[in-house]
Amino acid sequence: MLTACAKAPEAVEYIRPVRAIVLSANNVDINAEFSGEVRARVESRLGFRVPGKITARKVDPGTLVKKGQVLMQLDPEDLRLSQAQAKATLAAAETTRDLAKAELKRYQELRVKNFVSQAVLDEKLASFRAAQANVDAAQAGYFGQSNQAGYATLVADTDGVVTAVDADVGQVVSPGTPVVRVAKSGEKEIVIGLPEDKVDTLRKVEDVTVRMWANPDKVIPGKVREVSPVADAATRTYAVKVAIPESATEVKLGMTALVQFSSTTPVPLIRVPLTALFHEKSTTSVWVVDGGTVKLVPVQVGGTAGNEVVLVGGVKAGQTVVTAGVNLLKQGQKVKILPPERAASDPEPAVAAAQGGAGAVK
Repeated sequence: MLTACAKAPEAVEYIRPVRAIVLSANNVDINAEFSGEVRARVESRLGFRVPGKITARKVDPGTLVKKGQVLMQLDPEDLRLSQAQAKATLAAAETTRDLAKAELKRYQELRVKNFVSQAVLDEKLASFRAAQANVDAAQAGYFGQSNQAGYATLVADTDGVVTAVDADVGQVVSPGTPVVRVAKSGEKEIVIGLPEDKVDTLRKVEDVTVRMWANPDKVIPGKVREVSPVADAATRTYAVKVAIPESATEVKLGMTALVQFSSTTPVPLIRVPLTALFHEKSTTSVWVVDGGTVKLVPVQVGGTAGNEVVLVGGVKAGQTVVTAGVNLLKQGQKVKILPPERAASDPEPAVAAAQGGAGAVK
């Protein structure tokens, strides 16, 4: 009975201890490194202008070639026959033209003596002009076939090195089908892939250096030349081409390189530990401590800086943000901020007290 008459104990609100930091804005050092491959700035995929069967291959992958050097040849027999046919057509047209010219001259003499009418003379003049037009057409056709016959030989259009051979002897190819790849000598570049969250930041960085995996001690200056506007379908990264000077002669095609981007942001930014972020559905937020309670504030993430996350919106310097236990908090919950953790080199309080006690006894 006495128990039944007693008052119910009052509910005590639980105050959760948390760790937090006070936000400050500082210039963020951007330092990122990506691996890539050395490629020629200009790589041509050469092919024949005419169809045919390959009868000779003069180069292999890795062959150094000079401008005008023969790379492959087609069977020229059909092209020679077409050239001979065009030449015969031209000869026939010239014969017809010469006959029309001679006939026109006779009728002009007859017209002077008034033996023929002007209408007959005009007809002969028209016949001569038509014959001359046929000669011009046949001549153009002959020149075109002569060029076609010359296209049976594929030559290098620049000095370089053969990087791949895509066809071989006996294969029948169509016009324009790539059969040999030639990388132009001279300018080289490093091709790397950037994740989508770093493209906009790193494309503006001017301090770019390159180190070769074969010689990591030598630093080569680089410059971002091109950033792909479309992400790769397989890797979902954006291809970036970094140009290097021609003086770096020790750099060979296909080598592995490390590209480093170094810069400092022009405006101060706020950084927080990764543990301070609270993800809910598609929104990223942080817990802000205000008056002893917490509230959830959405933020905009601008990238990473080392092991921290850069925030570009949602919070400002001077606010207190929870950095540990963010998944255990609720909106409006009271919290108690724990003191900062001691460094590993600091003596433990209990050990220090024990050492002090021992000294007192002595």
